[in-house]
Amino acid sequence: MKYLVYILPLLAGLTITTQAGVNSQLKTAVNNQWVAAFISFVVGTIALALIIIFTKQSFPNTQQLQQIEWYKFSGGLLGAFFVTVIIYSVQQIGSANVFALVIAGQLLFALVFDHFGLFGFKQSPINWGKVMGVLMLIGGAYLINRKG
Repeated sequence: MKYLVYILPLLAGLTITTQAGVNSQLKTAVNNQWVAAFISFVVGTIALALIIIFTKQSFPNTQQLQQIEWYKFSGGLLGAFFVTVIIYSVQQIGSANVFALVIAGQLLFALVFDHFGLFGFKQSPINWGKVMGVLMLIGGAYLINRKG
């Protein structure tokens, strides 16, 4: 059970890559990346609503929601941007290229966010080992995206 915390992110990587392919096909079917992203989010919202209802999860009331800082609601916007960018990009440059760049960007900003403890992340100072790891991953992204 202690390895679940390592296995689940690996499976999340699988789902993100699979989602890119499925949503890309949906974009082709509806001929619009925005509509494809919207449909994807509607289906996901329905699935989450059903989980909340059937597992009897508590939901915050209006007063509790009003006390939450505005930026904490931006996750959905960020998710919509991410999904739409992936839907657009994956057909243009391919899955490996897109996700090499996504991972490089994620790790670069993860280092910064961790270093400063932004957005509630546990503060973890940047060191040369982490910088080298990210640089090597960015180099890997370059090699994956390089033509020839």
